Amino acid sequence: MRNVRVGLVQAKWEYDVSSDDAIAEGIEKMIQKHEEFAAKAKQQEVQILCFQELFYGPYFCAEQDRKWYKYTQPIPGPLTERMQKLAKKNNLVLIVPMYEEDKVPGVYYNTAAVIDSDGTYLGKFRKMHIPHLDPGFWEKFYFRPGNLGYPVFETAVGKIGVYICYDRHFPEGARALGLNGAEIVFNPSATVAGLSEHLWSIEQPAHAVANGYFVAAINRVGEEPWKTGQFYGSSYVVDPRGQMLVKGSRDQEELVVADVDLDMIREVRNVWQFYRDRRPDSYGSLTDI
Repeated sequence: MRNVRVGLVQAKWEYDVSSDDAIAEGIEKMIQKHEEFAAKAKQQEVQILCFQELFYGPYFCAEQDRKWYKYTQPIPGPLTERMQKLAKKNNLVLIVPMYEEDKVPGVYYNTAAVIDSDGTYLGKFRKMHIPHLDPGFWEKFYFRPGNLGYPVFETAVGKIGVYICYDRHFPEGARALGLNGAEIVFNPSATVAGLSEHLWSIEQPAHAVANGYFVAAINRVGEEPWKTGQFYGSSYVVDPRGQMLVKGSRDQEELVVADVDLDMIREVRNVWQFYRDRRPDSYGSLTDI
């Protein structure tokens, strides 16, 4: 058995956004909060830990304001280095979603850095599908669509992929991650109650079944200053049969932990031969539409 213990952090932004100083103070407190969660994860023998989308700040896409551009981070860069030390200290594979500025000034991405348990920076995934929904999800104001494809990272404990928030609505990338070898796909999110909550418990179990891998879905909790709705938590891990292994609360900060057996992937794929029976020769027209 290839058992891996997975941890997901769902947390609240509870800080002032009325000034640059207040935001900077809140960001540092948010980072420290996640460092504390990492220490708890180590105590619980977690091996892979994933933070929520844009983990160190609020979900600022609820408004359109250029002031948020200053909170981008180079990846790799100072915050990545801090997270590398955190990963090594706690012997954790870390998935760290951040607001990234590219080498070209003014080019920004919604990105997740992946760090191995010895502190090695393995690479990053940039969110591919960028929503622009009214009200409260004005992401095209802040992010360029990802351009790194669907990488899979070989970590100390397994092969992992990342799919950020809105990406989960698109099955093509979920399939690409499976074909690229992902055993666990992490989906860090920031999503509020409404139409998406019904889909939350449907789409990603469906991806897990269709692709024969585990999915770990993370969502933040609480209500943020823009009053656009309640982030409903409910972070979970689902197995390749689509069965929930664990699910977090709707409103509490917590570390959600599940044990997964990666050997189950081969077992399930030997029964449901979706990869054998797929017909890529017949799908070409999908990219023409």
